[in-house]
Amino acid sequence: MVTIIKNGKIVTKDSVFNSDIKIVDGKISEISPDIQCDDAQLVDAEGKYVLPGAIDSHTHLDLDTGITKTADDFTSGSKAALVGGTTTFIDFATQDKGATLDDALLVWNEKADHKTYCDYGFHMAITDWNERTKADMKKMIIAGIPTFKMYMAYKGSLQVDDAVIYEALEESAKIGALVGFHCENGDLIDARVKENISQGHTGPYYHAQTRPSNVESEAVNRLMTISNLAGAPVWVVHLSTKEGLNFIREARIRGQEVVAETCPQYLVLDVSKYGNPTDTNFDAAKYVMSPPLRDLEDQGALWEGIARHEIDFISTDHCSFNMKGQKELGREDYSKIPNGGAGIEDRVLLLYTYGVCEDKISISDMVALLCENPARKMGLNNKGSIEVGKDADLVILDPNHEDVFSVKTQTQHVDYNGYEGMRRKGKIEQVFLRGIQVVSNGKVVGEPKGKFVHRSFQ
Repeated sequence: MVTIIKNGKIVTKDSVFNSDIKIVDGKISEISPDIQCDDAQLVDAEGKYVLPGAIDSHTHLDLDTGITKTADDFTSGSKAALVGGTTTFIDFATQDKGATLDDALLVWNEKADHKTYCDYGFHMAITDWNERTKADMKKMIIAGIPTFKMYMAYKGSLQVDDAVIYEALEESAKIGALVGFHCENGDLIDARVKENISQGHTGPYYHAQTRPSNVESEAVNRLMTISNLAGAPVWVVHLSTKEGLNFIREARIRGQEVVAETCPQYLVLDVSKYGNPTDTNFDAAKYVMSPPLRDLEDQGALWEGIARHEIDFISTDHCSFNMKGQKELGREDYSKIPNGGAGIEDRVLLLYTYGVCEDKISISDMVALLCENPARKMGLNNKGSIEVGKDADLVILDPNHEDVFSVKTQTQHVDYNGYEGMRRKGKIEQVFLRGIQVVSNGKVVGEPKGKFVHRSFQ
């Protein structure tokens, strides 16, 4: 099958230009004006942008917390991703205490295999550091998983201590891996939660009060110190604070390699969503996520960091829990509200609407943040850009459309939308995955065609 996308405005991280794209056997085979081929399927993209398929480097699908499970599994989450213009995501396969990384990979393969509508990969989240885990890191790299994650928060479950971070980073430097970190001081959070609950402060408003900005920035600073000693690159996931970004800047000036990620919620929402201490309305539980939403100063600093190319990419941290039956588990105690929010479907148009259309970034910047940079930083060597020889993961965006974000029109399986009623510009009209049309007129077509993507930094 040969497909030619005609007359589109092709967007790369460096330019926007009018051209055609020829797709043969799932790959981009030619980019030039007025391509002719008698037996090709023609797709007219006149007046529309043609973008690389977006890459979401941070998702949590089919995640079992031990008490409840995320509303989106790999089937519903990947459908939502495609509708939103994302053609590849990387999920976190999490090691159980006492188990191995091999064990975690088997579990996550079962969750995803033959059930996923877009291409996918895994990061391995390490919770139990020992000699077996250390050896397993090398095996994961061979299996196409060169990225890992550790948590500096969630005391008593996921959190690892500084000595473990140091040892793991020494090993990652030796084997050419990249480790990402959830940067919040878990000990301080634990103490502050206990203090709040003992004082009768149980509503979701206190979630953000428990985790102020310096709880994140302290952890970022500590990570920069440890990674400098270990001589290893690090990845700071879901950065949300001005102070944290400043510590990353300082580390880079010292010559350290730091990958920085933020998320749309920290760019377009703010701490006002939590209301005030006297609120009895439980709606603020929709925004109980970690890190929490921040103030406008932090938000502005993140946009400034994006404009200065200091933030490498924007992922979602999609971790969806319904209000009914899930978030409401913490109605009497905010610390029992499952942490997380949805966004895998909304990210591209959020960045287009509130970044490109408000002149904070160019559309080429958007492609760098959502496509080309994550492909490069995450080892997705055949993804992320419109180039001859790359996978034909392509998105046609119609800029001449405007509506609102709404739970009523979303594909993701969660009973609310955190961006409800906010204006939305543009429409993801058509999506191609390895040359196969998987979204037509904004709707998923066909059966699951997603494949595991072997990633490598070599």
